Amino acid sequence: MMPFVGSVVFFVILVGLVLLANAIRVVREYDRLVVFRLGRLVGERGPGLVLLIPIIDRAVKVGLRTVTMDVPPQDIITKDNVTVKVNAVIYFRVMSSQEAVVQVENYLYATSQIAQTTLRSILGQAELDELLSEREKLNQALQQVIDRQTEPWGVKVSTVEVKNVDLPQEMQRAIARQAEAERERRAKVINAEGEYQAAARLTEAAAVIAREPAALQLRYLQTLAEIATENNSTTIFPVPIDLLKAFMGSMERKSTA
Repeated sequence: MMPFVGSVVFFVILVGLVLLANAIRVVREYDRLVVFRLGRLVGERGPGLVLLIPIIDRAVKVGLRTVTMDVPPQDIITKDNVTVKVNAVIYFRVMSSQEAVVQVENYLYATSQIAQTTLRSILGQAELDELLSEREKLNQALQQVIDRQTEPWGVKVSTVEVKNVDLPQEMQRAIARQAEAERERRAKVINAEGEYQAAARLTEAAAVIAREPAALQLRYLQTLAEIATENNSTTIFPVPIDLLKAFMGSMERKSTA
């Protein structure tokens, strides 16, 4: 008889310890417990030590820290009919733990699905050039739309960032050709502008030389000085034609004499 009584007492103590362990919860600073009593919402508890009524109370833990969630790559057809694959990352946190538990079955999964559908919807309204160059504007539009849809769940979306935009191979080649053509166009414009400025400066120099003949002689001497500084070079000095005529005339007179 005594062994049976001892077994019953041990079982009762064990059950009591299990119920007591389930009744006492220690909630961290960044967590909250949403308590239901007989199926009815009682409220949120925490942080710190929380006492629950065994069997009667049921608690759901909700984290309040910012969650970083990757949005899987989505196939998107832009406004100008280009198919791209885009992925993103969203940052959100629970502002009301009661609404996050009561208003939606799984707020993490629901937020992920809303982010995917919104990503396809918003980016599908933009052209490819906007998707590549106006990333900040699209990020703000995504954040506002997703946050508006998750607000009834007590979830605040703070940031949405488009991470990668994967283009088809043929589109990448087309963009590369376009960029190369743009660089060639800029190079030709810069070259033409340089030639125009050089021609304008030469015109101004010619006008100065026309007014001051001595400037031509100075430029001539400067050119000779530059040629003389080069090694292994042959310098040819032009002789005025009038001097040659006089020399040739004197030679003819000597030969006839």
